[in-house]
Amino acid sequence: MRKKIVAGNWKMNTLPAEGVELAKGVAAGRKDVCDCVTLIVCPPFTHLNSVIETLKGSNIAVGAQDCATEVKGAYTGEVSAEMIAALGCEYVILGHSERRQYYGETSETLNKKMEQVYANGLTPIYCVGENLEEREAGNHFAVCKQQIEEVVFNLTEEQFKNLVIAYEPVWAIGTGKTATAEQAQEIHAYIRSVIAKQFGKEVADNTSILYGGSCKPSNAKELFANPDVDGGLIGGAALSVADFKGIIDAFKA
Repeated sequence: MRKKIVAGNWKMNTLPAEGVELAKGVAAGRKDVCDCVTLIVCPPFTHLNSVIETLKGSNIAVGAQDCATEVKGAYTGEVSAEMIAALGCEYVILGHSERRQYYGETSETLNKKMEQVYANGLTPIYCVGENLEEREAGNHFAVCKQQIEEVVFNLTEEQFKNLVIAYEPVWAIGTGKTATAEQAQEIHAYIRSVIAKQFGKEVADNTSILYGGSCKPSNAKELFANPDVDGGLIGGAALSVADFKGIIDAFKA
Protein backbone atom coordinates (compact mmCIF):
# COMPACT_ATOMS: atom_id res chain seq x y z
CA MET A 1 0.00 0.00 0.00
CA ARG A 2 1.43 3.37 -0.99
CA LYS A 3 2.24 6.07 1.54
CA LYS A 4 0.11 9.11 2.23
CA ILE A 5 2.55 12.03 2.42
CA VAL A 6 2.39 15.71 3.29
CA ALA A 7 5.70 17.48 2.67
CA GLY A 8 6.35 21.13 3.48
CA ASN A 9 8.74 22.98 1.16
CA TRP A 10 9.79 26.10 3.06
CA LYS A 11 11.71 27.43 0.04
CA MET A 12 13.90 30.48 0.83
CA ASN A 13 11.94 31.41 3.94
CA THR A 14 12.59 31.53 7.71
CA LEU A 15 15.78 32.33 9.56
CA PRO A 16 17.25 29.54 11.71
CA ALA A 17 15.44 30.53 14.92
CA GLU A 18 12.16 30.94 13.03
CA GLY A 19 12.62 27.55 11.41
CA VAL A 20 13.10 25.89 14.78
CA GLU A 21 9.90 27.49 16.09
CA LEU A 22 8.00 26.39 13.00
CA ALA A 23 9.32 22.86 13.40
CA LYS A 24 8.25 22.84 17.05
CA GLY A 25 4.75 23.89 16.03
CA VAL A 26 4.51 21.14 13.41
CA ALA A 27 5.78 18.58 15.93
CA ALA A 28 3.20 19.67 18.51
CA GLY A 29 0.42 18.85 16.06
CA ARG A 30 1.92 15.51 15.01
CA LYS A 31 0.26 13.62 17.86
CA ASP A 32 -3.16 14.41 16.37
CA VAL A 33 -2.23 12.93 13.01
CA CYS A 34 -2.41 9.26 12.09
CA ASP A 35 0.98 7.56 11.82
CA CYS A 36 -0.27 6.32 8.44
CA VAL A 37 0.49 9.83 7.09
CA THR A 38 4.18 10.55 6.52
CA LEU A 39 5.11 14.12 7.41
CA ILE A 40 8.18 15.80 5.92
CA VAL A 41 9.57 19.32 6.29
CA CYS A 42 12.17 20.76 3.93
CA PRO A 43 13.89 23.82 5.43
CA PRO A 44 16.68 25.88 3.83
CA PHE A 45 20.19 24.39 4.03
CA THR A 46 21.17 26.89 6.75
CA HIS A 47 19.00 25.26 9.37
CA LEU A 48 18.64 21.65 8.31
CA ASN A 49 20.76 20.60 11.27
CA SER A 50 18.85 22.59 13.92
CA VAL A 51 15.47 21.45 12.54
CA ILE A 52 16.62 17.83 12.52
CA GLU A 53 17.71 18.17 16.16
CA THR A 54 14.39 19.81 17.05
CA LEU A 55 12.35 17.04 15.42
CA LYS A 56 14.21 14.05 16.89
CA GLY A 57 11.68 11.54 18.20
CA SER A 58 8.75 13.34 16.58
CA ASN A 59 8.14 10.93 13.69
CA ILE A 60 8.58 13.81 11.25
CA ALA A 61 11.16 13.40 8.50
CA VAL A 62 13.39 16.17 7.19
CA GLY A 63 14.35 16.77 3.58
CA ALA A 64 16.56 19.16 1.64
CA GLN A 65 15.32 21.33 -1.21
CA ASP A 66 18.09 20.40 -3.64
CA CYS A 67 21.56 18.87 -3.85
CA ALA A 68 24.70 19.08 -5.98
CA THR A 69 25.41 17.02 -9.07
CA GLU A 70 28.90 16.12 -7.84
CA VAL A 71 30.32 14.14 -4.91
CA LYS A 72 32.76 16.80 -3.66
CA GLY A 73 35.38 19.24 -4.88
CA ALA A 74 35.77 22.77 -6.19
CA TYR A 75 32.10 23.62 -6.59
CA THR A 76 31.70 26.86 -4.65
CA GLY A 77 28.30 27.26 -3.03
CA GLU A 78 27.14 23.69 -3.66
CA VAL A 79 25.90 21.22 -1.04
CA SER A 80 26.40 17.52 -1.76
CA ALA A 81 23.96 14.70 -1.16
CA GLU A 82 26.56 13.12 1.13
CA MET A 83 26.59 16.26 3.31
CA ILE A 84 22.79 16.27 3.45
CA ALA A 85 22.65 12.59 4.39
CA ALA A 86 25.30 13.08 7.08
CA LEU A 87 23.03 15.58 8.82
CA GLY A 88 20.26 13.02 9.07
CA CYS A 89 18.06 14.10 6.16
CA GLU A 90 15.92 11.42 4.55
CA TYR A 91 14.51 13.19 1.48
CA VAL A 92 15.63 15.60 -1.26
CA ILE A 93 13.38 17.60 -3.58
CA LEU A 94 14.62 17.37 -7.17
CA GLY A 95 13.42 19.09 -10.34
CA HIS A 96 11.20 21.68 -8.68
CA SER A 97 9.79 24.04 -11.30
CA GLU A 98 11.60 26.98 -9.69
CA ARG A 99 14.92 25.18 -10.12
CA ARG A 100 14.08 24.39 -13.75
CA GLN A 101 12.84 27.93 -14.49
CA TYR A 102 15.33 30.13 -12.60
CA TYR A 103 18.46 27.98 -12.61
CA GLY A 104 18.16 26.18 -15.93
CA GLU A 105 18.02 22.66 -14.53
CA THR A 106 17.69 20.07 -17.27
CA SER A 107 17.06 16.35 -17.34
CA GLU A 108 20.81 15.87 -17.77
CA THR A 109 21.43 17.80 -14.54
CA LEU A 110 18.69 15.93 -12.71
CA ASN A 111 19.99 12.52 -13.74
CA LYS A 112 23.30 13.41 -12.08
CA LYS A 113 21.51 14.58 -8.93
CA MET A 114 19.42 11.41 -8.86
CA GLU A 115 22.60 9.36 -8.95
CA GLN A 116 23.98 11.25 -5.96
CA VAL A 117 20.73 11.00 -4.00
CA TYR A 118 20.52 7.21 -4.39
CA ALA A 119 24.24 6.75 -3.71
CA ASN A 120 23.67 8.32 -0.29
CA GLY A 121 20.54 6.45 0.72
CA LEU A 122 18.19 9.40 0.32
CA THR A 123 14.68 9.41 -1.17
CA PRO A 124 14.07 11.84 -4.02
CA ILE A 125 10.82 13.79 -4.33
CA TYR A 126 10.88 14.30 -8.09
CA CYS A 127 8.77 17.16 -9.44
CA VAL A 128 7.04 17.26 -12.82
CA GLY A 129 4.51 19.67 -14.27
CA GLU A 130 3.53 22.10 -17.00
CA ASN A 131 3.38 25.88 -17.22
CA LEU A 132 0.29 27.87 -18.22
CA GLU A 133 1.22 28.07 -21.91
CA GLU A 134 1.72 24.29 -22.06
CA ARG A 135 -1.56 23.66 -20.23
CA GLU A 136 -3.55 25.97 -22.50
CA ALA A 137 -2.00 24.34 -25.58
CA GLY A 138 -3.12 20.93 -24.30
CA ASN A 139 0.46 19.73 -23.90
CA HIS A 140 0.34 18.97 -20.16
CA PHE A 141 0.34 15.20 -20.64
CA ALA A 142 3.26 15.32 -23.07
CA VAL A 143 5.33 17.60 -20.81
CA CYS A 144 4.89 15.38 -17.75
CA LYS A 145 5.57 12.24 -19.78
CA GLN A 146 8.81 13.70 -21.13
CA GLN A 147 10.01 14.79 -17.68
CA ILE A 148 9.37 11.28 -16.38
CA GLU A 149 10.87 9.44 -19.36
CA GLU A 150 14.08 11.51 -19.40
CA VAL A 151 14.87 10.99 -15.71
CA VAL A 152 12.70 8.43 -13.94
CA PHE A 153 13.00 5.83 -16.70
CA ASN A 154 16.77 5.76 -16.11
CA LEU A 155 16.23 4.33 -12.63
CA THR A 156 16.35 0.65 -11.83
CA GLU A 157 13.15 -0.90 -10.57
CA GLU A 158 14.66 -1.11 -7.08
CA GLN A 159 15.58 2.57 -7.13
CA PHE A 160 12.15 3.50 -8.40
CA LYS A 161 10.51 1.80 -5.43
CA ASN A 162 12.22 4.46 -3.29
CA LEU A 163 10.89 7.48 -5.18
CA VAL A 164 8.12 10.01 -4.56
CA ILE A 165 6.69 11.98 -7.48
CA ALA A 166 5.15 15.42 -7.07
CA TYR A 167 2.95 16.89 -9.79
CA GLU A 168 3.09 20.67 -9.74
CA PRO A 169 0.97 22.65 -12.18
CA VAL A 170 3.45 25.51 -12.54
CA TRP A 171 0.61 27.89 -13.37
CA ALA A 172 -0.85 27.28 -9.90
CA ILE A 173 2.29 27.77 -7.79
CA GLY A 174 2.06 30.89 -5.67
CA THR A 175 -0.64 32.32 -7.93
CA GLY A 176 -3.65 31.40 -5.84
CA LYS A 177 -4.91 29.34 -8.79
CA THR A 178 -5.44 25.67 -8.13
CA ALA A 179 -6.10 22.74 -10.39
CA THR A 180 -9.61 21.44 -9.84
CA ALA A 181 -9.93 18.10 -8.11
CA GLU A 182 -10.89 16.64 -11.49
CA GLN A 183 -7.82 18.11 -13.22
CA ALA A 184 -5.57 16.83 -10.44
CA GLN A 185 -7.01 13.32 -10.62
CA GLU A 186 -6.77 13.25 -14.41
CA ILE A 187 -3.07 14.11 -14.54
CA HIS A 188 -2.14 11.98 -11.50
CA ALA A 189 -3.87 8.97 -13.07
CA TYR A 190 -2.03 9.66 -16.32
CA ILE A 191 1.35 9.86 -14.54
CA ARG A 192 0.59 6.54 -12.83
CA SER A 193 -0.24 4.98 -16.21
CA VAL A 194 3.09 6.18 -17.66
CA ILE A 195 4.90 4.59 -14.71
CA ALA A 196 2.93 1.35 -15.11
CA LYS A 197 4.00 0.97 -18.74
CA GLN A 198 7.66 1.12 -17.73
CA PHE A 199 7.75 -0.55 -14.31
CA GLY A 200 4.50 -2.53 -14.16
CA LYS A 201 1.12 -1.95 -12.55
CA GLU A 202 2.10 -3.21 -9.10
CA VAL A 203 5.03 -0.82 -8.84
CA ALA A 204 2.92 2.06 -10.17
CA ASP A 205 0.15 1.32 -7.69
CA ASN A 206 2.68 1.56 -4.85
CA THR A 207 4.11 4.91 -5.98
CA SER A 208 3.10 8.00 -4.01
CA ILE A 209 2.17 10.92 -6.28
CA LEU A 210 1.74 14.25 -4.50
CA TYR A 211 -0.11 17.35 -5.64
CA GLY A 212 1.94 20.54 -5.49
CA GLY A 213 0.04 23.59 -6.64
CA SER A 214 -1.40 26.05 -4.09
CA CYS A 215 -2.80 23.35 -1.85
CA LYS A 216 -4.38 24.84 1.28
CA PRO A 217 -6.73 23.78 4.09
CA SER A 218 -9.80 24.84 2.11
CA ASN A 219 -9.11 22.55 -0.86
CA ALA A 220 -6.91 19.78 0.54
CA LYS A 221 -9.73 17.42 1.47
CA GLU A 222 -11.25 17.54 -2.01
CA LEU A 223 -7.86 17.08 -3.68
CA PHE A 224 -6.73 14.25 -1.38
CA ALA A 225 -10.04 12.41 -1.83
CA ASN A 226 -8.98 11.53 -5.38
CA PRO A 227 -7.80 7.92 -5.72
CA ASP A 228 -4.52 8.88 -7.41
CA VAL A 229 -3.63 11.89 -5.23
CA ASP A 230 -1.55 10.61 -2.31
CA GLY A 231 -0.88 13.88 -0.51
CA GLY A 232 0.77 17.19 -1.16
CA LEU A 233 4.05 19.03 -1.61
CA ILE A 234 3.09 22.22 0.19
CA GLY A 235 4.70 25.62 -0.36
CA GLY A 236 3.30 28.80 1.19
CA ALA A 237 0.88 27.02 3.51
CA ALA A 238 3.79 25.07 5.05
CA LEU A 239 5.05 28.31 6.63
CA SER A 240 1.99 28.46 8.90
CA VAL A 241 1.57 25.79 11.57
CA ALA A 242 -2.22 26.19 11.46
CA ASP A 243 -2.42 25.95 7.66
CA PHE A 244 -0.04 22.98 7.46
CA LYS A 245 -2.01 21.19 10.17
CA GLY A 246 -5.24 22.02 8.34
CA ILE A 247 -3.91 20.34 5.22
CA ILE A 248 -2.73 17.26 7.13
CA ASP A 249 -6.15 17.01 8.77
CA ALA A 250 -7.66 16.53 5.30
CA PHE A 251 -6.68 12.86 5.65
CA LYS A 252 -8.98 12.44 8.66
CA ALA A 253 -12.04 10.33 7.94
